[in-house]
Amino acid sequence: MWGLDRESKKPLYQQIADHIERRISFGEFPPGSLLPSERKLAEQIGVNRSTVVQAFAELRSLGIIESRSGSGTRVSQFKWGASPKHTPNWNRYAEGGSFLPNLPFLRRIREALSLDSSLVDFASGELAADLAPTSEISEIMSSHQYASYLGYDNPQGYIPLRQALVRYLAEYRGVQATESSILITSGSQQSLFLITQCLLSPGDAVAIEDPSYYYSLPMFQSAGLRIFRLPVDQDGMRPEEIRGLYKKHRIKMIFTNPNFQNPTGTLLADDRRHKLLQTASELGLPIIEDDPYSLTDYEGLPRMPLKSIDTSGSVIYIGSFSKIAASGLRIGWMVAPNSVVQRLADARQQMDFGLSVIPQQVAAQFLESDFFEPHLGRLRTNLMYKRDLLIEALRKELPGQIQFHIPKGGHHLWCKLSEPVNDAKLLEAAIRNGVVFVPGSVYGSDAGFVRFTFARAKTECIGQGIAGFARALHSLRN
Repeated sequence: MWGLDRESKKPLYQQIADHIERRISFGEFPPGSLLPSERKLAEQIGVNRSTVVQAFAELRSLGIIESRSGSGTRVSQFKWGASPKHTPNWNRYAEGGSFLPNLPFLRRIREALSLDSSLVDFASGELAADLAPTSEISEIMSSHQYASYLGYDNPQGYIPLRQALVRYLAEYRGVQATESSILITSGSQQSLFLITQCLLSPGDAVAIEDPSYYYSLPMFQSAGLRIFRLPVDQDGMRPEEIRGLYKKHRIKMIFTNPNFQNPTGTLLADDRRHKLLQTASELGLPIIEDDPYSLTDYEGLPRMPLKSIDTSGSVIYIGSFSKIAASGLRIGWMVAPNSVVQRLADARQQMDFGLSVIPQQVAAQFLESDFFEPHLGRLRTNLMYKRDLLIEALRKELPGQIQFHIPKGGHHLWCKLSEPVNDAKLLEAAIRNGVVFVPGSVYGSDAGFVRFTFARAKTECIGQGIAGFARALHSLRN
């Protein structure tokens, strides 16, 4: 990541000009493409606008860029060769294709975090370093030899990892599986991508929870699917809505996150679990169950997944290491009928010829090591502590101005503000005050909802972050 060297003898404007010239020469800004405005670029790199004005003046003097009143500043068409019209229009290509980019709010959050590492991060969904089993995994890696043949592995995934998952699923999740019914993926999102691309067709209707993490994933729209919502309350998704959606829209699949749901943190009530399975069975509808948070149950009694009580074979079960151990290992899994596993394994092999073997070996060894159970205990304790710090800070900084349901597990606190605010303005104000969060509209909610993720933020920064959010909120109301 490029950044200004404020200790360098080279003036800041010259550093900026050199950096822009390099990006132009590398083709990141093709001839004729529009550059960021002076004001926006100054904000992005943390300098006065006058510094960027000097940098642009330097580039204009060299004929590298040109500015026209009302049209902004663009890369020169003529500096880069005699036939600039033959240069591919990379911007048009970047804006094309069938796979949609991330939502604007998510891109803005990512941009803010990349530019300012001091921001208190209530947006990212991964574990903080102090929650991950870093030392345990390092010990496993140092005590095992990884000298086996490093060729392409089995398309379904590393067999010893699938065997370890069979034992893990039976002991911790109450799910009976065989190694042939398991597909190893790079995480829940790859599992969902394979399902939407291979088991559904453009125009198919699917049901997701409302609000839902799935709503933030462009992969559903990229696959041409029609999305219909199942409302979520304090007891989780309401399955009585399914028949109406099936009758009206002929939905073909239901996507759900029943345990400590993202973003609301709710648990699907027992009677609703049975109603969901019964309805799906009667209608012949598959259920895609994403279960990343169950083992974070703060009481140490993880709620069993739908798959554990599925007697009709309606549920495809998705899990991963990302939310309970290490997102960097990029290990997820899917339990499904063998015909589905074979279909998706074939598709995945066409994409990447399979996952790296070494992370799969590490994951298998960690699952069956003496480190796994103690790690889960520490993870639950520390997550609950962070949750309580977050709640304490919200009650202190925003008394009577925010409502929330206290989750009993997971990573997220879903909040409703007492008065609706403009999501975009609130996010920008929060960034200026040193904190990022995810606006509720990302998950399909109306303005006035926010999701705070407490797993990523440093413990000592949680109070500071909520104080910054409170200042941002008050600045808009005043």
